[in-house]
Amino acid sequence: MQAPSCPFPRMMRAVALQCLSVWLCSCATAASLAVLSSSGPADELNLLLFKSELSDPAGALSSWNTSNPLCRWRGVTCGRRHPERVVALNLNSSHLAGGRVSPFLGNLTFLRTLNLGDNDLGGQVPPELGRLSRLQVLNLSLNALQGSIPAALGRCTKLRVLNLRNNLLQGEIPVQIGSLENLEILNLFANNLSGQIPPSIANLSSLQTLNLGNNTLSGAIPSSFGCMPHLSLLSLQFNNLSGLIPPPIWNISSLKGLSVVGNALSGTIPAGAFANLPLLQLFYMSYNQFHGHVPAILANSSELQRIELGYNFFSGTVPPEVGGLQNLESLALSNNLLQATTPSDWNFMSTLSNCSQLQYLDLASNELGGMLPSSISNLSTSLVYLSLSRNRILGNIPERIGNLLQLQVLSLENNLLTGTLPSSLSILTNLGDLSLGRNNLSGSVLLTIGNLTQLSNLYLGYNTFSGSIPSTVGNLASLLNIDFSTNNLTGIIPSSLFNISTLSLGLDLSYNCLEGSIPSEIGNLKNLVEFRAASNRLSHEIPPTLGDCEILQNIYLQNNFLEGSIPPLLSRLKGLEILDLSSNKLSGQMPKFLEDLNTLHYLNLSFNNFIGEVPFTGIFTNATTVSVQGNDKLCGGIQDLHLPPCSFESSKKNKLLLKTIIIPLVAVLGVIFLVFFLLAWNKQRSNRNPSTASIQGYPSVSYLTLAKATNGFSTANLLGSGTFGSVYKGNLGGDRGDSANIVAIKVLKLQTPGALKSFTVECEAIRNTRHRNLVKIMTLCSSIDSKGDDFKAIVFEFMPNGSLEDWLHPDQNEEKHLDLLKRVSILLDVGYALDYLHSYGAAPIAHCDLKPSNVLLDVDLVAHVGDFGLARILTEGNSFPQNSTSSMGFRGTIGYAAPEYGAGNVISIQGDVYSYGILILEIVTGKRPTDSMFIQGLNLHKYAEMAIHGGVMDVVDMRLFSHIKKGSPATDDSSTFSRTYDPSDERRIDCTDLTS
Repeated sequence: MQAPSCPFPRMMRAVALQCLSVWLCSCATAASLAVLSSSGPADELNLLLFKSELSDPAGALSSWNTSNPLCRWRGVTCGRRHPERVVALNLNSSHLAGGRVSPFLGNLTFLRTLNLGDNDLGGQVPPELGRLSRLQVLNLSLNALQGSIPAALGRCTKLRVLNLRNNLLQGEIPVQIGSLENLEILNLFANNLSGQIPPSIANLSSLQTLNLGNNTLSGAIPSSFGCMPHLSLLSLQFNNLSGLIPPPIWNISSLKGLSVVGNALSGTIPAGAFANLPLLQLFYMSYNQFHGHVPAILANSSELQRIELGYNFFSGTVPPEVGGLQNLESLALSNNLLQATTPSDWNFMSTLSNCSQLQYLDLASNELGGMLPSSISNLSTSLVYLSLSRNRILGNIPERIGNLLQLQVLSLENNLLTGTLPSSLSILTNLGDLSLGRNNLSGSVLLTIGNLTQLSNLYLGYNTFSGSIPSTVGNLASLLNIDFSTNNLTGIIPSSLFNISTLSLGLDLSYNCLEGSIPSEIGNLKNLVEFRAASNRLSHEIPPTLGDCEILQNIYLQNNFLEGSIPPLLSRLKGLEILDLSSNKLSGQMPKFLEDLNTLHYLNLSFNNFIGEVPFTGIFTNATTVSVQGNDKLCGGIQDLHLPPCSFESSKKNKLLLKTIIIPLVAVLGVIFLVFFLLAWNKQRSNRNPSTASIQGYPSVSYLTLAKATNGFSTANLLGSGTFGSVYKGNLGGDRGDSANIVAIKVLKLQTPGALKSFTVECEAIRNTRHRNLVKIMTLCSSIDSKGDDFKAIVFEFMPNGSLEDWLHPDQNEEKHLDLLKRVSILLDVGYALDYLHSYGAAPIAHCDLKPSNVLLDVDLVAHVGDFGLARILTEGNSFPQNSTSSMGFRGTIGYAAPEYGAGNVISIQGDVYSYGILILEIVTGKRPTDSMFIQGLNLHKYAEMAIHGGVMDVVDMRLFSHIKKGSPATDDSSTFSRTYDPSDERRIDCTDLTS
């Protein structure tokens, strides 16, 4: 393929220079390693090489230079017998980034401690660390390390601590770890490790802490774990383990913590399980499939502080013996099948009053019944969380519930409780969550509820409360959510309710007997997301200030007596999703702004008194998402709404005037107009050949021709669909199979706002452009379809190899592949196209939407830039203010568009250059700029930037070199040059160790 003669873009030269510099750096690194291996120990040089690969924004390594003695460098400790050798390197929490754990650290043969935890290092754990025969502590936790755990670490036989938690490591745990006979702590928490747990770990007879939680390990727990006599903490939480807990584990007398939360373990807890666990403090078994009874013998483990058995299938009663655990702080038994029917079944509640340290008690979602014992008021005054929700508990809330002075959460919803609210509730001034909904509570809402100033959630819905809403609720300045729904509340809505500026999650007053108007102060709730006041007796108009609640998403005001029209200020609610105003007395025209709310997906205006024509656009195009029935004076709208057509007939007098005067006059004028039209048409016809009629400089083609070419626009010929149009494959040659007649036909979605403007812009932008790397327009169609609607289409040259997007991100069942040379060639083609648009056309053109899906490939994989629907001809130098040229809003695609476009700034060729840079990064890395890995401030630029200093191979799409791998033998340094690349490596895990 002959390269064009136009200049090579400067950007491509910069990319080439960068690649050259990376290659030279790699060569220099390899040379240095060879020197070190032959010239003996040189700890200072090894550390400087390690530093050269890092980014040090906090200046932690500022003292690392040859002007300072090695032993005075920050984090460096030298030996006493060998003062020139480094024995410890401690750079924990030093904000190091942009680099890797250098293999040169494997040359520090006197090293006993290596602590690089809590930084932002990437790459792999270097196998060279296996040379450190004296190493006792290795901490690489809280980084972004990838790849597998090297088996070579099994040679560090003096290791006492191996901490690799919170990284991105994958693969299986190497069996060689079982050779570390001196290991006391093995922490691999929060990685992507898979496979089975190697039984060889049981050989670690000195092991005290084993934490393998938050991985994807599978299979059974090895029974040999019971042979580790010093094990004090065993954490296997959140894996895919199954089967039973091996009986030998219940005999590890040194065990203080056992966590198997979040697996698929099953079976029962043996009756004598706790007989040999006198030191056990933490017992976590939630989110499994255990069944049977909670064993009473657990009281033998007198040191127990936390018991979590929730989300299992435990049945029977709660053993009262739990009250003998004097150190108990937390008891979580929720989401099981535990029962209580008689008063004796509740004896455990009385015995728990002996647990003076108890802070957390969760018995929610069980089958507890019977009367709620008053002994609940005698629980520890340290209690901060109490939940008995979603059971079948009867009786009253004990009056002395106020004894639990430290209580922050009281959750008793979804039970059968009766009676009134105890007055002592107002004493619980630390309460943040009060959930008493879905019971049979009655009486009035306490006036003193305003004392609970720390409340963030107040849920009293689905009871039988009566009286008015106390105005003191306005004192609850920390509330996020209020639910008074489905009660018998009366009176007006207190305006003080709308002074709670924190109210955001929801305000639910529905299904009561509230009267009067909606206070105008509702506009104070700037952060409110949902407002419900349905099925009350509210009257007067909807306050316009409701439009000040600009974050509102859902409004339910149906079944009231609201009057007047819908306030125009509701047009400010740009995020509105649901609006239900049905069954009121609203009137007036259908507001125009409703069809412009793009987020609105449910609108119910039925059974009101609206008049006039129903719109045809926006939400009104779908009869399943809009309801207007019961408004007798509405007309028009789409056919599925079944409304009568709008009639503009006048009175009988006007009809007579129409027949006797207006109609004859119009007829005469019509004849005159027709004569002039025919004369003009004949004159125009004589001046041109009908067969060469064109639109905007392009030859025309009929709708019928395109319909025949696409087999009636069959879905079998659909190539893709976008915002403004759908693209079909068509054959303009009829039955002939000549490939020259195969075209791509873009049919505009004229019902989409901006589609017609996009059609005009695309035709105008490339009317006078001619370049081999631009998609060529063959012809146009501006006609009427078979339904009598407007029809517009653009016919393009067909690109048999689809888009660059299809090749960079193929489906799993596709085997499309672009090697390095092909990708560079495509980048050149796109660069030439942009260079022509910006510098060599009749006027500079900014494409404004450069991305892989708009780069099409012909049969020879030559790239052609297409889709000029957002392009802009720059008539004032090289830029044009966006807000003065476009009515289509934000230009471009998220991730590819220049940042200044999002701020409404000027459109310029620099914006295309930015998009081209993103395209280069996507081609090199194989990652979209919108990849799910890019969160918490990480984006494609930073991802690539972090790899510049020695980690380029960690981000490069390894498919680039597949042809090289197939044609050459594997290198010895497989850890650096031959590892396979898995996009799942990029997931960053941010979890909290439940056992810490």
